[in-house]
Amino acid sequence: MDRVFLAVVGIAYLALAAWCSISPSRTSKSVGFELIPGAGQSEFLTVYGGLEVALGLAFLWGAYLPLETKHALSLCLIVHACLVVFRSAGFLLFSGIPTTTHSLAATEWVIFLGSAILCWRKT
Repeated sequence: MDRVFLAVVGIAYLALAAWCSISPSRTSKSVGFELIPGAGQSEFLTVYGGLEVALGLAFLWGAYLPLETKHALSLCLIVHACLVVFRSAGFLLFSGIPTTTHSLAATEWVIFLGSAILCWRKT
C-alpha cells in the first residue's frame, strides 16, 4: 500500500511538473499567477517545473526501492504538512482564490492525510 501511494503521488507530481513546464502561461493563470517575462517565467519554470520533478522522483524512489519507502513517506508527510499549513493560511489571509487553487488544496489535504496515516502505521 505504501509503495502504491508513493507511486501515485510521484506520478501526479511529474504530470503537474509537465503541465507547468509545457504550458506555463495557462497553468499560472489557472492559479492566479501572473508571469513577468524573463524573471517570472524562469522562476515559475524552476519552482513549478523543477521542484515538482524533484518531488515526483523522490516519491517514486521510495515506491521503487522498499528500503527507502519509510523515508519517502516521511518526506511526503513533511512536504504536504507544510503545504496544508501555508495553503490554509493563504485561504484565511486572502480572498478571490480561484477554483483550481481549491482543487489543489483538497489534493494536498488528501496526500497529507494519506501520508500521515501510512507513516503512523509504520510506528
